[in-house]
Amino acid sequence: MNIPRFREKRRARIEIVPLIDIIFFLLATFVMVSLSMVKHQGIPVVVPRASTGQAQENKEHTMVTISETGQMYLNKVELSQEDLFAQIRILKEANPELRILINGDENARLGLAIGVLDETRKLGITKVAFATTPLPKR
Repeated sequence: MNIPRFREKRRARIEIVPLIDIIFFLLATFVMVSLSMVKHQGIPVVVPRASTGQAQENKEHTMVTISETGQMYLNKVELSQEDLFAQIRILKEANPELRILINGDENARLGLAIGVLDETRKLGITKVAFATTPLPKR
């Protein structure tokens, strides 16, 4: 005897609950990573300690880094001293409210930092700060 088989064709189903779980996991991961990241545009150096340092506002600034060996960087781009000053001049023309943050290694030559400070003042940039780390409280 021949028994006909009636099978319903199953349509493919996309489960949305696991997809929502994955989306929330990715969102939470992105938020946690972005909160833990500190926007740092300079080359990592050991900055000097200061007890009177103050936190700066979270406004955009141009980072000038002076390494222990005397290399100068503008936002992680190594430049000679003349090229650095030329780039700062160009940035000042583009943005009259330019802010400079000098991120110098504690063993760098003081003369290099003073030279950068002097050149920025010649260009009329008055918002210049030095990066420091706070001293531990006693």
